[in-house]
Amino acid sequence: MNDKMLMRGSHVIGEAAVRAGCRFYAGYPITPQNELTEYMAGAMARLGDGTFIQAESELAAINMVIGAAMAGARAMTSSSSPGVSLKQEGISYLAAQELPALIVNTMRGGPGLGNIAPSQGDYFQATRGGGHGDYRTIVLAPASGQELADITRKAFDYADTYRTPVMILGDGMMGQMMEPVVFPEPLDLKKLPPKPWILDGAKGRPSRIIRSLLLDVSVEEDQNWKLVRKYEQIDREIPAAERYLTDDARLVVVAYGTAARIAKGAIKRMRDIGLKVGLLRPITLWPFPNRTLVEMSRWVRHFLVYEMSTGQMVEDVRLGLEGRSQVHFYGRPGGVVSTPEEISKVINTLYHRQNLQEE
Repeated sequence: MNDKMLMRGSHVIGEAAVRAGCRFYAGYPITPQNELTEYMAGAMARLGDGTFIQAESELAAINMVIGAAMAGARAMTSSSSPGVSLKQEGISYLAAQELPALIVNTMRGGPGLGNIAPSQGDYFQATRGGGHGDYRTIVLAPASGQELADITRKAFDYADTYRTPVMILGDGMMGQMMEPVVFPEPLDLKKLPPKPWILDGAKGRPSRIIRSLLLDVSVEEDQNWKLVRKYEQIDREIPAAERYLTDDARLVVVAYGTAARIAKGAIKRMRDIGLKVGLLRPITLWPFPNRTLVEMSRWVRHFLVYEMSTGQMVEDVRLGLEGRSQVHFYGRPGGVVSTPEEISKVINTLYHRQNLQEE
């Protein structure tokens, strides 16, 4: 029987992770995601077969995750913006070694130490791999408590299916907000697909090696192209987005996460006064839902990208559309959270400036 609980977002991720079979968590405290680390400490203690480690640093935490993933565990770490920066070398190792793991980034204002207010300034870091070398990371952007629960389970499944690190990109507002959530029954770990590549002791079989030091350049090149083929498969199979009131829209707002919730409130206001405005909310930030954008460009001539940053996702929207439609941008960086009223004014001004009411 499914359980319905009223929980803050960070706790939702923790509970969903445990129910998805996560049995290893390593992290280092940083605001505004400490509630997740706290929850995992208690959850792993209650399980009896889980491991929680408060590492001495972010670098140590991500490298512990590498070891746990090699041994076959569903492993996870979490942090906030500057802490995730410190984990980037380890995330690059995970990608190179084709190891599954979940990384949660509860974004804060930046750059630098910034502040602990909600922001979306880590989009480039997350969607461009973030570390050194040619690699990508699956990036998922939930926008509600229920989606946090659903996406956390999906993230572990993606990580195992494609043998790749997966990142959940949230923010402090999402982490603190309390909403009712329905959780699925916990997974039976014995029913998870086998991992024939893990390092669990040879026991009479040939030894296995997992490494990313490939000194022969031809071998390194082959590995890079192997990763590219995997990323192409991911791009074919998992892009996801929510469309809201887009079928007759003349202007579509593109936003993700918390920004999308704000934008949806503004769009409802615009519809109330007769403006044909819709919302496209990318759920996978990488791979980006380009095919959805291209399809919508057949009837939508103007897209407004709204981000809680100086403008990062706007580049992916422009790349996806390839000039098919006009792209506009509005953003508030540094932890400033717009109101639906503010976004309504921006939409209204743009709508009339482009004479969309006359089309």
